[in-house]
Amino acid sequence: MQTVALIDYGSGNLRSAEKALREAARRRALDADIVVTADPDLVAKADRVFLPGVGAFASCRAGLDATGVYEAMNQAVHGRGVPFMGICVGHQLLATEGLEFGVTPGLDWIQGQVKKLEPDDPSLTIPHMGWNAIAFTRAHALFAGIEDGAHMYYANSFALTPSNPEDVVATTDHGGPFTAAVAKDNVAGVQFHPEKSQASGLALLANFLEWRP
Repeated sequence: MQTVALIDYGSGNLRSAEKALREAARRRALDADIVVTADPDLVAKADRVFLPGVGAFASCRAGLDATGVYEAMNQAVHGRGVPFMGICVGHQLLATEGLEFGVTPGLDWIQGQVKKLEPDDPSLTIPHMGWNAIAFTRAHALFAGIEDGAHMYYANSFALTPSNPEDVVATTDHGGPFTAAVAKDNVAGVQFHPEKSQASGLALLANFLEWRP
């Protein structure tokens, strides 16, 4: 049985993410032990690492640092090459830096910046809330079986802009395109909430549990 470390750093949507991962595993009949944890030893030994996130970039980074799991995450993800996924602010933390309430260093696992959404259409509101379609920029195993144009659930005011366009897997349009999903080697992130995105979101999570980068 594989162990999936769901990082607990005070971010807020842990239980819904845990429930969705368990349901995704059940639907594919996968043996997966979903463990909500801030234990560096467990994270370092995990078979997969999942980083949720709700709130401001700076406070989420501070919460992650306070747990002491960063080095364990780095050891697992870059030392052993285990699959990693971040969602919402967990996805944004992959960037080099976030520009929310000043400049805050990110993990720098996907080079780029997290910037405020600025829709071309002034009638569009920020935060960007609700369902919106994804548009693939390239094929990726994490989206196997998910149609181009599938709708995912969003709640964001900022978005990650990678320095290398090849790191982008999908975009979403809200008065202009922004990054919906990134992937580089064994690291991936999605701006939307798969745990709130019904069948398509569960398919993505199941693909993550089966992903062999």
